[in-house]
Amino acid sequence: MPGMSMGADAKIGHDTAAARWERRTQRPLLALAVAFAVAYAVPIVAGSAGPAVTRACAVVEWTVWAAFAVDYAVRLRLARDRRTFVRTHWLDLLAVLLPLIQPLRLLRLVSTLLLVGRRARMASQVRLTTYVAGSVVGLLMFGSLAVLSVERDAPGGNIRTLGDAVWWSFTTMTTVGYGDHAPTTGLGRVLAVGLMLSGIALLGVVTANIAAWFISRFEKDDAEERRQTAAIEALTEEVRALRAEVAALQERQP
Repeated sequence: MPGMSMGADAKIGHDTAAARWERRTQRPLLALAVAFAVAYAVPIVAGSAGPAVTRACAVVEWTVWAAFAVDYAVRLRLARDRRTFVRTHWLDLLAVLLPLIQPLRLLRLVSTLLLVGRRARMASQVRLTTYVAGSVVGLLMFGSLAVLSVERDAPGGNIRTLGDAVWWSFTTMTTVGYGDHAPTTGLGRVLAVGLMLSGIALLGVVTANIAAWFISRFEKDDAEERRQTAAIEALTEEVRALRAEVAALQERQP
């Protein structure tokens, strides 16, 4: 049918264009994410950064967010079924709209982390182990910077340095919680809840991955053992048949 053929060709063209866009923009977007990390960290780590540096870092942060927003718009435009795309990529849309609700740097941080995570998950070449390791490092770094920016000037706070923040993030993500450092502000406690949930989720992913690896190894060993057993049984049958033929020949000889 000519009409059906043209429709199928159009769908294939859309799918190919979307896959080609995702493949070509994967590395540039990840590079922009690194630039965002640097721009976010500089004003926090260097507390004495001047207004010009702070403004430049803010411009970089908004530029990176805008790049991911454009990426979402293009992928929506290239999607075969846009309603299905929005429904299945609602977290991407939320991350794009989040910084527009209230101009807080923390919202830009959360939205960029979500967009980077969702975009990196689309890459088939990114293996689970690499993704989990990158997620751990990213959450540890951004969690430390975020809680430091919130708690450093808080009255009665005890997270004053980057070292304190990194130690707190590590103990929070691993759900150890020694209690020597703890957030005192509401926003800091929200960050703590997010880090704890993220740490539990990543630990579950790592545990499931290790369990799946062991199961696959056992399955391979069982399959190999079954193949060897079948081969031995086949050889045994052949030997029995040969013995029967030899015995028959000996009986025929005078």
